[in-house]
Amino acid sequence: MNNDHYKVAVARDIADLIPRYMSNRHKELEALREGLATGDFEQLRQLGHRMQGCGGAFGFSDITTLGEEIANSARGADSSRLAALIGSYREYLAKIHVVCE
Repeated sequence: MNNDHYKVAVARDIADLIPRYMSNRHKELEALREGLATGDFEQLRQLGHRMQGCGGAFGFSDITTLGEEIANSARGADSSRLAALIGSYREYLAKIHVVCE
């Protein structure tokens, strides 16, 4: 995930939901950071699992993919991999560009 810009196309009928959805993703990022800082792998696993489900529902397949990787890394208590994935998520959220179709 090393793009300068991440473009996500969403359906017009859900466009009004996207600002709140993105706000929740930023809160999720903070929860992931906290979970990593405290070594709460179960919280990280749960957050990753939730990301898997909510990403695809709104057309954010990269969130689904990252969620799966976070959940799997949390199961293995792989702190260094989790730190890298959370960094990728932070970068993704900072560079996302949503367009309506």
